[in-house]
Amino acid sequence: MGGRTARRLVGAGIVAAVLIGLWQVLVWAAAPPPYMLPGPARVYAALIGNASYLLDNALITALEIVLGLIAGVVLGIATALAMAAIPALTRVMLPVLVVTQALPVFAIAPLLVLWFGYGLASKVVMATLIIYFPVASAFFDGLRRTDQGLLDLADLYRTTGYQRLMLFRVPAAMPGLVSGLRVAATVAPIGAVVGEWVGASAGLGFVMLHANARVQTDLMFAALFLLAAMAVILRFAVERLTRDLVSWMPESNRQTTEKGSPT
Repeated sequence: MGGRTARRLVGAGIVAAVLIGLWQVLVWAAAPPPYMLPGPARVYAALIGNASYLLDNALITALEIVLGLIAGVVLGIATALAMAAIPALTRVMLPVLVVTQALPVFAIAPLLVLWFGYGLASKVVMATLIIYFPVASAFFDGLRRTDQGLLDLADLYRTTGYQRLMLFRVPAAMPGLVSGLRVAATVAPIGAVVGEWVGASAGLGFVMLHANARVQTDLMFAALFLLAAMAVILRFAVERLTRDLVSWMPESNRQTTEKGSPT
């Protein structure tokens, strides 16, 4: 496990180095004005020179993302379990799931800011809404696709509806839940940042918005770099934490589950 993680980290480092190299070559070749495309060295200088300012705002964005992730995961799992336990509820909840995904994020962000204010709450709600759909839909899909052999075994043991759900259907749906969690970790920063763009007094989205207004493109890139690093760390952390949920699966199936979720 450690060797595979090390190889992935080395591979990611190589890709990052190549991309930075191509970026620098583009800056040398095209020589755009710094306010249009600053070079890696200029962005690094902005990152170091504004380290305290960027870190303070990054911590706020990270808090919004983590709280939204927790709330979205809890609500998504609860919704999937409720629909699986009460089939009649599916007809009511499935349209809600579709609506939460179909509404453009930018369309509802101003309303959330109006209802919940410019503080933390509106950004957490935004992140929750984005995370809710992939978790609920992936877990519910896993629950309703339980292998018929397992359901026959549950009938053989004369299990109750609750036992049938928790002892047979939920374990079989774990790969779907894991995929949903990994997708959620990938999209989690979107809600918080969009909420900060619409209205906020702090956060990386706030930093990028104000840097753009002041044509501080190097600062924008520095904030964007921190946001990307946070997204990668969050995805890696969720992947590590969810690995135990499918530890009983054969290695080939676990790899299939990991490949089925976006990286």
